[in-house]
Amino acid sequence: MLSVRDLDTYYGRAHILAGVALEVRKGEAAALLGRNGAGKSTTLKSIMGWARPQRGEIVFDGRRIDRLPTWRIARSGLGYVPEDRRIFTDLSVMENLDVGRRGEGWTPEKLFALFPNLAEAKHRPAGKISGGEQQMLAIARTLMGNPSCLLLDEPSEGLAPVIVDQLATAVRGLKAAGVAVLLSEQSWRFAAAVADRAYVIEKGRIRFAGTMAELATDESVRARYLAV
Repeated sequence: MLSVRDLDTYYGRAHILAGVALEVRKGEAAALLGRNGAGKSTTLKSIMGWARPQRGEIVFDGRRIDRLPTWRIARSGLGYVPEDRRIFTDLSVMENLDVGRRGEGWTPEKLFALFPNLAEAKHRPAGKISGGEQQMLAIARTLMGNPSCLLLDEPSEGLAPVIVDQLATAVRGLKAAGVAVLLSEQSWRFAAAVADRAYVIEKGRIRFAGTMAELATDESVRARYLAV
């Protein structure tokens, strides 16, 4: 569903991504793992057109999107949840969902089944719910646009273990619904709980590509590129 090939991205004269390649299939979750500053967020921003790659190509659902404006990339069926969430804190949970509504498919009722915490807080201002609930809301609002592929930037960062487990359950539910998921993560625990495929990035280059099971048994890769 999503294929990234030989991607190079610069910030000014700084060469951030060098030959990045990855893919995500329908109903699959792929984890892009790496330390802070490794290039994870830039990869997702490059896919969404927020950071314009200078070389390579991005193919989504059989169509090249790497030269499209961000709004057209989003309209093509790619949803993006940035690390800072960007929810509307003065609006209620329901109002945030209404802002994201486009097309048919996901409804508030279906999303409340996926994220039960939000059902209990649907009339509360988004700024008054917990950080974990805000992360759930950011994902739910993006799903209201009915994307076929969802990009999640550091979804588990700073969340309590019980909330991380709830997010993992939700991501597995998205996979079962046929949604492709690409997530950038530092948390091995969360990635191992949801991902089928793994990519390890370091200094803007992919250092490992394989199944999550293969990465789990490759202690040398994890020690070299993921250990803190």
